[in-house]
Amino acid sequence: MKKYIYSLLSAAAVMIGCTACADLDLNPPADASSETWFSNIEEFEFAANDLYRLDLWYWECNRTWHTDRWTDDWEQQGHGYEWSTGALMSTTGYVKTMWLNTYKAITRCNAIIANVEKQRGKLSEKQLDRFEGEARMFRACFYSYLTFLYGDIPYYTDYITIDQAYAMGREKQSEVIKRIYEDFDKAAELLPETSTGNVRVKKATAHAFKARTASWMLDYPVAAQAAKACMELGTYKLDPNFEKMFYIDTYASDEFVFMIPRSRELHNDLITMSSFLPRNNSGKSLAVPSLELFCAFLCSDGLPIDKSPLFDRQKPFRNRDPRLGYTTVEFGTEFLGFEWDPSKNKVLNVNTGKQVSNNDSQLVQTLASWTGLILKKGVTEAWLSDKKADPNAIIMRYADVLLMYAEAKIEMNEIDQSVLDAINDVRSRAYKTTRSNTSLYPAVTTTNQDELRFQLRSERRMEFAWENRRWFDLMRWRLCDIAINRPVIDLPAKAQLQKNIKSGDYYFPSDALPVIEENGLVNLQPLVDSKAKFRKTMERKFDPAKGYLLPLPLSDVTLIPGMIQNPGY
Repeated sequence: MKKYIYSLLSAAAVMIGCTACADLDLNPPADASSETWFSNIEEFEFAANDLYRLDLWYWECNRTWHTDRWTDDWEQQGHGYEWSTGALMSTTGYVKTMWLNTYKAITRCNAIIANVEKQRGKLSEKQLDRFEGEARMFRACFYSYLTFLYGDIPYYTDYITIDQAYAMGREKQSEVIKRIYEDFDKAAELLPETSTGNVRVKKATAHAFKARTASWMLDYPVAAQAAKACMELGTYKLDPNFEKMFYIDTYASDEFVFMIPRSRELHNDLITMSSFLPRNNSGKSLAVPSLELFCAFLCSDGLPIDKSPLFDRQKPFRNRDPRLGYTTVEFGTEFLGFEWDPSKNKVLNVNTGKQVSNNDSQLVQTLASWTGLILKKGVTEAWLSDKKADPNAIIMRYADVLLMYAEAKIEMNEIDQSVLDAINDVRSRAYKTTRSNTSLYPAVTTTNQDELRFQLRSERRMEFAWENRRWFDLMRWRLCDIAINRPVIDLPAKAQLQKNIKSGDYYFPSDALPVIEENGLVNLQPLVDSKAKFRKTMERKFDPAKGYLLPLPLSDVTLIPGMIQNPGY
């Protein structure tokens, strides 16, 4: 498996080398024309491999946890991003980069599809079917991102220049979605049910991404149908080990619907991780899970923390969903060679057996985590050597397929046992058991639509924390105008923190708890108003009149007739 993945990565690395000077030039490679390329299977393979490049999947792979940074799951010591502070403009760099890179990727897909037709009857039909299937699936995915983010967009399937495509103007989103669905359906028809390795897309992959696109569009009948089609093929299954699935050496899992591996050996997009590592390990702990995310994890009875009798204010990890302890480090446990406890001045260095100054506490270090939390999901000691790592870019897991199916059925109010089964399959795995062992986990049993919606949204947040899914969920559920218009709230500063620890009001005070709302959002204002005096550290801003679409790049709007800017930008 690892050998196969490196082979695919090597091909992509060669392609990157060929195209770097041309800034993703349309011909694959940069010095070959479409008239001479695509003359044999090897050239098709080379071009198809190029679609698995990280920079073509900009919104998933531009940087680690790219869109999570804008959400209520993220805390970064008062630092805000353009989108979450209302400062996003049509001149913002990533607006144009995403737009341009995605259209260049689409043009590459179009080139493969057009040339497959030219080679029918000359080359292997089975292999040509796979190349066309991959190109159609990726084209559908790329257009899905564009229309979800920008609304009406230029849509083209011919092998033309990007400038020619832009000159066509913007096509209605409803028409674009129809064409996207057609591509997914054709891809599912052409792609094999199985493939070499865990990376290449398959028939079930096309169904899964069609379900995601339909979920983004709130097209629940199509989402349910596509997710069910993926489930019935039996290609993917839940990994029994939730925690290990995110380690950098997990190159294969039956749960990976689609992932793009990074490789330290091939110098393929190594990520600097110092901002996410503890200060006791010479990291910076600048970016950490938010208090809102921490409070969103249910208790082990399936109830939110403001309603469960099991919740312990002073030991807030106790009696919680196990995924909390897989996502952020439990207080009092060992992590990367040190005891993790932000309420102490000194902690144990496990390797030396000695107590050392606790640089991961605000009692000692002002820039220690402002929430007292640190990322655990996917973190291993391999991150420590040079503070760089090569985590896989997991773009979809099978758990998402199950929860998309359940959500679609809930929203259509077609609630049956299959809905409960899908949610409980995901939840029971977190408790290291199976759906039928209901004494070992809090099975979802209600058939009330509102209650199920809360459970489903809570499940998604717990399951996909820091996996680039939260922003897309907030956007499609139209919750940004609530979630992103609330300030970032953190633990109190040093003096008040010392008082809280001494009085027993740490981690949470005796006179207040966060409110977990019906929409699944967490309201932390009661902690600010409490005697513990939690503090507001940053204001976020979202304008619902414009914020649910991104601006088109100013350069394109200015230079191209018919490219009308989205409202408000």
